[in-house]
Amino acid sequence: MLLVLILGMVPALLLILYMYRLDKIEPEPVGLLGRLFLFGGLTTIAAGIIEEIGMLIAGALIWNPKSLIFLLVENFIVVGIAEEGMKHLALRRISWYRPEFNYRFDAVVYSTAVALGFAAFENVMYIFNFGLGVAPIRAITAIPMHCICGIFMGHYYGEAKLCEMRHEWSKMNYYQAMSLIIPILLHGFYDFAASSVEPLLSVIFLCYVIILDVIAFLSVRRYARQDVSV
Repeated sequence: MLLVLILGMVPALLLILYMYRLDKIEPEPVGLLGRLFLFGGLTTIAAGIIEEIGMLIAGALIWNPKSLIFLLVENFIVVGIAEEGMKHLALRRISWYRPEFNYRFDAVVYSTAVALGFAAFENVMYIFNFGLGVAPIRAITAIPMHCICGIFMGHYYGEAKLCEMRHEWSKMNYYQAMSLIIPILLHGFYDFAASSVEPLLSVIFLCYVIILDVIAFLSVRRYARQDVSV
């Protein structure tokens, strides 16, 4: 059990450490990040319940579970909205009014802490259920994907906070919406391509993961360099 916890948690914790070290101006309190990580993990329970209900509804409305429309509904609407929606809810409830949230890049640190908490808890459950063999592949695919969704969620969430400070309410609402929509789309396509047995989609999945990793790596470093107070 200890090995399962280590293999499940360490990749996510290393990514959190990387995000923490990118925050050069004013590093965030470790206690706050720990709380975000924990609540991110706990959202796996709520997301799982929502997904079960969503799949029952999808199954009742779409008879063929192997059809393209079913896969799209499952991955973009059921899983994407459930998981990214619960992460976003935890992020906003904990961080939006915190006095420590005073720089735009703080949002990326907070969001990735939530996302990686979710990823770590989910990863432990996967390893426990399917064995240690799934740990290496999830360490380079699923966990970074959750982190990437957190990066872009945090970027738009930080832009929304900046707009709030400037009293640009319509822009604030726009960026709040984008902080949820973009991760849902990224996550949905990842799961859709990963769940397909079509060889072409398997190739697309591999290219998607590599390209998105590079874009996210370059983007998060740029976000850190261009940090401003909010």
